[in-house]
Amino acid sequence: MADGLTATPAVAWPHDRRDRLWLALSRFRGAPLAGFWILIVVILGLPVILFLAVAFSPRLFDQGPEWFTLSGFSQAFSGTLLQGVIDSLLIGVMSALAATAIGFAIAWLVIRTDLAGRRVWTGVMFALLLAPSYLVALGWERLLEPSGVLDVAGFHLDGFRSLFYGPFGVIVVLSAKGIPFAFLAISGALRGLGEEFESAVRVHGGGPIAAGRILVGLLAPAMWSALAIVFAESVSDFGVAATLANDAHFPVATYTLYNAVQAFPIEFSIAAAVGWILMGFVVLALFAQNRALRTRSYRVLGGRSRPARRLQLSGAAKVTGLAAMIFVTVVGIGVPAFGAVSASLINGLGSLATSHGLTLANYGRVLSSANLRDPLVYSSELAVVTATITVVLAAVSARVLSRRGSGVSARVLDMSLLAAVALPGIVFAAGYIFTFNLPIFSQLGIQLYGTTMLLVIGYIATALPATSRVLLGSVSQIQESLPEAGRVHGGGPVAAWRRTVLPVLSRPLVAAWVLVFAATLLELPMSQLLYPPGSPTVSVAIEHALMNYDFAGGTAMEVVAVLGALAVVAIAWGVFRLLAPVGWRRLGSRP
Repeated sequence: MADGLTATPAVAWPHDRRDRLWLALSRFRGAPLAGFWILIVVILGLPVILFLAVAFSPRLFDQGPEWFTLSGFSQAFSGTLLQGVIDSLLIGVMSALAATAIGFAIAWLVIRTDLAGRRVWTGVMFALLLAPSYLVALGWERLLEPSGVLDVAGFHLDGFRSLFYGPFGVIVVLSAKGIPFAFLAISGALRGLGEEFESAVRVHGGGPIAAGRILVGLLAPAMWSALAIVFAESVSDFGVAATLANDAHFPVATYTLYNAVQAFPIEFSIAAAVGWILMGFVVLALFAQNRALRTRSYRVLGGRSRPARRLQLSGAAKVTGLAAMIFVTVVGIGVPAFGAVSASLINGLGSLATSHGLTLANYGRVLSSANLRDPLVYSSELAVVTATITVVLAAVSARVLSRRGSGVSARVLDMSLLAAVALPGIVFAAGYIFTFNLPIFSQLGIQLYGTTMLLVIGYIATALPATSRVLLGSVSQIQESLPEAGRVHGGGPVAAWRRTVLPVLSRPLVAAWVLVFAATLLELPMSQLLYPPGSPTVSVAIEHALMNYDFAGGTAMEVVAVLGALAVVAIAWGVFRLLAPVGWRRLGSRP
């Protein structure tokens, strides 16, 4: 009995201590989420808010004598700055109209007809979506520029060069880049639309044109979404602005903002005013979309909807459709790829002092010269770090957004991420330059400006919003009971998450990682403004090589960087297929 009495405290004490420890930890269970919110505010909200505020109050940030002024806006609406705003509006509207029309035609051919190679053309859309706009523009330039590939080959297209180096060429490149956005927006709606409405038109004597009019009307929400997306992407694009538009002396708003930040002294108030104008363009597009759709109903799907049958094209129609698809592929991917590869194989391209013979020496220089090789290695390391951190933060963001009963915090996070998706990348970059140059950060001992860490933070800020939206669908499908069941069968929260949730999310996480890696490796606006002195990224090094008329070396860097990105993507998926358990590979895969 005495042994029993003395044994009881010995058994109870560890449980009591464990309970008290768990109680203490539970008081701080909101600490990780609080840290997550602080991180979101610091990397997404603070730089942009402070940068845009300087447009109204320069003195608040020691950027001028006025507590309140609109002088930045008055300068933004005058001279070259005004011309840049007008040009951006023009190319945004024209690119949106062209890309939406072409995207609708491609979606209809791929989804509603028996056109050959439908999967190939869908793959072309995704390839064009992932291609950086400045690489597409540079590919065209290497072909058409004086002493470029076509001139060296004996084809002197001076008339077409004059036409392309201007608004026409900018619109062509931005329209090609916008087609995948329009295709994705329209194809989803077209897949779910039955054929009963078109059949009703034909029953009442309508022809193909009348049926097409009805089809376009029913797809109005998707069409307006495509217009808004392509318009926003076009007016906020920096890649074409820094390459083709700049070389053609065609000012656009994003490059005028860049010039204001690069000026001496820096004109932050003017740059912030241009940033407000760019965001105003995006808001204007969304407002136009909402106004066009708010008084009408487009609820066309119901229990009686029948899947549409594929239209059997005639021989002539198939040839025309294939020719059109090949033309889009050539303009969007073929010509730029040929321009870059052919330029990289020509000795001394851009110089009049060489024979311009074919050679592989340019690739040897990329792999052996520190000025060309080191930026590739540096950018690859940054892309790996950025992709890994971004995927983790995006998974947490998606979890917060999908959690039942999360209330105000989830809505605020959702609005913040959506706003960040629509924010031009050049505004993000300018916000980081302005914010982390403020004296208060030096006084607090925070020295981030001009460091690799700030560049990585900027990369994460630009990649996190879109990546969170990509993972949201998969994360929202996970029920609360799944990790709880893992804990019931033993193990802590981490072990339960690894056994139950990670297998379900493994494929989406790998897909998100490779997308972020590829986008970060060749990112331009954030790299251009934030790269540490003496450590250029691959996109900056390419631009420096081209500015020094080393066209062959610069384009060889482009080709190596793209091939390297594709190789990493292939390795990532290969490792997943080889090392992941069979059950992980089957979840989410096609039957």
